[in-house]
Amino acid sequence: MTKLIYSCVGTEEERRLVPGRYTPSPIHSATSSSVSVSSTSALIPDTTSRPDSDKNYYQPEKEKMTQKEKNIILHPLEGLNDEKKLEEVQNRKPSCAALGRQGLAAVTVSICSAVVGFSSAYSSPALASMNQPESRLHITLQEASWIGSLMPLCALLGGVLGGPLIESFGRKMTIFATTLPFTLSFLLISYAVNIPMIMVGRAITGFCVGVSSLALPVYLGETLQPEVRGMFGLFPTTIGNFGILLAFFLGKYLDWSELALFGALLPVPYFIMLFFIPETPSWYISKEKETRAKMALQWFRGSATDITKEYAELIKIRKMDNETVSFKELFSRKYIWPLCISIGLMFFQQLSGINAVIFYTVNIFRDAGSTIDSNICAIIVGCVNLGSTLVATALIDRVGRKVLMYISNTVMALTLFTLGTFFYLKDRGTDLTEFGWIPLVSFVLFVIGFSIGAGPIPWLMMGEILPSRVRGIAASLVTGFNWSCTFIVTKTFIDLTEAIGSDSAFWLFGIICVVGLFFVIFFVPETRGKTLEDIEKEFRPKDLRSEDSQEQTISV
Repeated sequence: MTKLIYSCVGTEEERRLVPGRYTPSPIHSATSSSVSVSSTSALIPDTTSRPDSDKNYYQPEKEKMTQKEKNIILHPLEGLNDEKKLEEVQNRKPSCAALGRQGLAAVTVSICSAVVGFSSAYSSPALASMNQPESRLHITLQEASWIGSLMPLCALLGGVLGGPLIESFGRKMTIFATTLPFTLSFLLISYAVNIPMIMVGRAITGFCVGVSSLALPVYLGETLQPEVRGMFGLFPTTIGNFGILLAFFLGKYLDWSELALFGALLPVPYFIMLFFIPETPSWYISKEKETRAKMALQWFRGSATDITKEYAELIKIRKMDNETVSFKELFSRKYIWPLCISIGLMFFQQLSGINAVIFYTVNIFRDAGSTIDSNICAIIVGCVNLGSTLVATALIDRVGRKVLMYISNTVMALTLFTLGTFFYLKDRGTDLTEFGWIPLVSFVLFVIGFSIGAGPIPWLMMGEILPSRVRGIAASLVTGFNWSCTFIVTKTFIDLTEAIGSDSAFWLFGIICVVGLFFVIFFVPETRGKTLEDIEKEFRPKDLRSEDSQEQTISV
């Protein structure tokens, strides 16, 4: 009979599930909980050769173990419910050094998101400024529509090309490469002497926005530990909302040219900070740069952390994914489900009408006849947007992604229906002077709803649920789809309100939010506290999952 030398006799949970199975000695219980076995028979130790003095070493209650009990030792989390698994995972807290370094990386790449937010919101105060008599350039309604929608249209192109870029040059270097084009695009807008110059500037900005919005979640998804992935993973949205607020606030005091000049300075901070963080370990492994991969992983986890196991898992995943993936294979049974969920989340995010609200905030408040200054309303909306995302950052690892999405879609639907009703009554001659506060309150609540769920979570989950083998090409497709929806909504919003009225437009967006709520309830999984490997396994078809498990070496 094969002898087994225990380095530890199991976790507290194992001892609870298998009472009396073993009694550890104090020396052994303080050591590592992992031990390799070459066969299942090794789980039944030979106690005949034990000295009588070592009575505490191992005291079996029975000579044979059931298969269920063996599985408990082989897979200690297998028999636990989701709450127990989550508790077990959350007990493995990152070190202070790891938190600091991962936080620095999250803040650094998220400053790029501030430029994205500023770029998205720029058109709202800028278009209002261009319509002022003192502006050196004046625009028509259709030109305003194109200035607002060119950015998301070119972001679509950036999102599609961003996939090959992050795979070829790395996640960090791709983000780094957007700094100069961002600056040049805003300079082109600031010194424009005609409308085509502004449109070219917006097109360049849009391309960089598309590349950045793809690279940021992939970078964070590959570098953050599960325990902090929710909180730090929302940093891009949080800081991006700060960029939106900045555009609204400065837009009250600066004209469109001065505002663009300020935008040209925004990429400078993250250009500098990117020199202090490494590329992702996963990308280094994909390029067979194992020394750099180990150094990067050690940097993210802290110098005192043993990265052996995590590094081995990354290598194992990469060996499984070392073959080139065709676009056709992306839609195979193995990958289609997470891809569809990610695309669905992006669809309902954009069809909620959020970018129509952000791009045309000032104009919407003017049309509503609000008694509050439209620029002040826009600033209030920006403040609420930022504050709500901070709340979501604090809650996401406590209540989970799905709960926040439930609240988000419900609040958005109710406020959009309220806005639609307000415009319905106003357009039919009802005196709503005393109720001029309703659009502001509705917008504030709408932004709160969006910011705590439908805004940040689809981007966070894109980096979580897309399988590692197809993450680059799949993220490219999902990002391109997102910006396609953004372009359609922003380009057609003015025409839509003229065709069916503002009331029907907001009602339509509200109905889409209700459908999105049911999509989340029935199709979107909860990823809180799970490693990327665990999430990937859950999406595999059962037959493929069993094949993978047979190929893995058994270890406890």
